[in-house]
Amino acid sequence: QVQLVESGGGLVQAGGSQGLSCAASGRIFSINFMDWYRQAPGKQRELVAGITGGGTTSYADSVKGRFTISLDNAKNTMYLQMNSLRPEDTAVYSCNAEIVTDGFGETWHGWGQGTQVTVSS
Repeated sequence: QVQLVESGGGLVQAGGSQGLSCAASGRIFSINFMDWYRQAPGKQRELVAGITGGGTTSYADSVKGRFTISLDNAKNTMYLQMNSLRPEDTAVYSCNAEIVTDGFGETWHGWGQGTQVTVSS
């Protein structure tokens, strides 16, 4: 019904920048919210940043001032601009979203497949 596809991961040096995107496709009436999560090896998945369809944003303390989340409603695509990257930012980054799929308020909630971000020291 709805698919989320992340892109933009890769290898970057500490102090560098990387951008991620998460594109939603399928039956989309509107977006309630989209989030970025990450999971490093041996650690629990953590919420990195979130954005509502209206543009309200939130960030984990560990990324405030370094990461910027944005949403292009026309393209159904969420972005995460990551600056001043640190080795501890190394993780698989996944997007999570709640999508309204019709005019009656039916919703879909799901995950993308994830993209690896590796920050070398």
